[in-house]
Formats: sequence, C-alpha cells, structure tokens
Amino acid sequence: MIEAARQRLIFALDVDSCAAAERWVEQLHDKVGLFKVGKQLFTRCGPDIVRRIQERGGQVFLDLKYHDIPNTVARATVEACRLGVKMVNVHALGGPTMMRETVAAVNECCAAEKIERPVLLAVTILTSSDQETLRAVGIDRPVEEMVPHLAKLAQQAGLDGVVASPREVSLIRRACGNDFVIVTPGVRPAFASVDDQKRITPPAEAIACGADYLVVGRPIAKAADPREAATAILEEMAQALTEANHG
Repeated sequence: MIEAARQRLIFALDVDSCAAAERWVEQLHDKVGLFKVGKQLFTRCGPDIVRRIQERGGQVFLDLKYHDIPNTVARATVEACRLGVKMVNVHALGGPTMMRETVAAVNECCAAEKIERPVLLAVTILTSSDQETLRAVGIDRPVEEMVPHLAKLAQQAGLDGVVASPREVSLIRRACGNDFVIVTPGVRPAFASVDDQKRITPPAEAIACGADYLVVGRPIAKAADPREAATAILEEMAQALTEANHG
C-alpha cells in the first residue's frame, strides 16, 4: 500500500531556482509520485525545468491554472502535453467553452502526435480563499455550493477531475461520482504548521473523504529530515487507503 500511497503524493516545488528544484527531485523522487511545478518556478526556469525533472526520474504536475480566452488556454495546454507532463490544470472559472475547447484540442493533439494524454484538471476555489474572499469579488454563493458547481461544469466539459480543498471532497464526490479525479492541496499532517492555508485537512482524513492525490509542500520541505517527513505522510496515507479498501 506504500507504493499506492507514493503514486498519490504530489510534492510542491515551491522554490525559486532550477538547482533547488533539481535537488528536491533527486532527494524525493522515490518518495513521491509527482512534482508540482507552479508559476514561480516555471517563470524562473521555463519549460526546461519539466525536462530536468523528468531526467531525474520525476513526473510533473504543471500547476499554471490557465485562465484566458478559450483558444489561448487550449493552445497552452497542448504545449504542456508536448512537454510530457502527467497532469495539468486550467481554472474552472474560465467557463464551459474554455474547458470544452481545451479538452478537444488536447485529445486531437495527443492522438495525432501519439502523446500520452495527461490528467486534465480544473481548479475550483483556491484553498487560500474563504467566504469573505469570494464575497469581496462578488460571488455570494457559499464555497460549499461553488466548488461542486464548478466541478460539475468541468466534468461536463470532459475534464478528468478538479483541484479542490479536502473539505469539499465529499461534496464533489456526490456531484461527480467516484471516477472523477480529485487533487487536494491544503493537506497538513499533525506535525506541520498551518501556514497561509485556510481550509485544511490531515492526509488520512483527505484520503478517507475520497481524495485521489494529495499535494504537500512545506510540511516536507521545512522538516528537519524531509525524507522522514515524506515517509510519515506516506504511512498515514497507506493506512487510510487500507481502511478505505476494507470499508
């Protein structure tokens, strides 16, 4: 079950240099399933960082949350496919047309160029956002309504899953079923600090609620022994997976 847990653990490469990213990949590639490359690292290092991670035995979740006019997002996501990423996301608030056109462009490109199709995800509501944040930008519906609504839009558009807070996983499962992929940031084991996340859950609880992948950054990166911290998280995840399978 540890290997099943490893495949579901995503380490957030929230670093500001290629060298730092490469060190983390070398240190953790046998402890995590994917490495999340976000806006800071991608802007600093460019697409080459994806190749460098792959060369060191890591798989990539390209977390750039594309949100633009449909044609622009579709073309950008196609280029992500050509980089060989295993997972890539767009923002569900970009709307159904943007998501549908992206799925169509990705399917066409991957079939024509014989590329392995990545897992296509939509971001629902950021885990740093709460009701007050939504209200400030004119969204009066509560988080608990917005997240499953956006997840359903993504599913109807043909995406494989969503990125969402673990606290909304059960709501998404009810709205979208068991075959819809859910990637959850905002996961904090008991030994870690909360940092700037507002909607957080321990790893075992996130798995028990139905999350497929967990994104963890600082609880591993800030640990005195990062490999030991990763192992502790894997063990907690593996135990939850075992209980879920026997439940």
